[in-house]
Amino acid sequence: MTEQAPVAPWYRQPWFWFLTIFPLAAIIWCISMIIVATNMKDTMVTDDYSKQGRGINLEIARDQKAADLGMMAELNFDNRNISLNLNTDNGPADFPYLVLNLFHPTLADRDRTIQFQRTGTGHYRGQMLDDINGRWYYDLRGPDNKWRLKGETQLPAENGITVSSEGAARG
Repeated sequence: MTEQAPVAPWYRQPWFWFLTIFPLAAIIWCISMIIVATNMKDTMVTDDYSKQGRGINLEIARDQKAADLGMMAELNFDNRNISLNLNTDNGPADFPYLVLNLFHPTLADRDRTIQFQRTGTGHYRGQMLDDINGRWYYDLRGPDNKWRLKGETQLPAENGITVSSEGAARG
């Protein structure tokens, strides 16, 4: 009864694989995460939060100024051309130009600035350089930067966007 059963090689032992599969999986996962972390750029939508915190009262004052003026804007999109009609409680607005900032919610490199030129009293026209779609935050300001209309919208807006100083965009 001294017969010895043949022993399978180490790579055929179930306990070997049971004990090494989890450390191997952790090592592979760690290496893949290191590769992803080194190849992906950390983007921040805003890089100076303390400066924004100090300027919050100025932003609130700009919003209040727009509400005091009773501003209302209508944006209509025709491919890459945008027409804007801006009215106040006293009638059509009369500014030499307007600036619309479009902020992507997560990717700062996709932010856009569109300058509108006056084509008539209260009527403005601007052009985008490329097509945009998805969710966007917007910020419409005058040349003196004393008021702003802000909100959030989904672009492209087939029926246009109506922006008022009382609330968010409709469209």
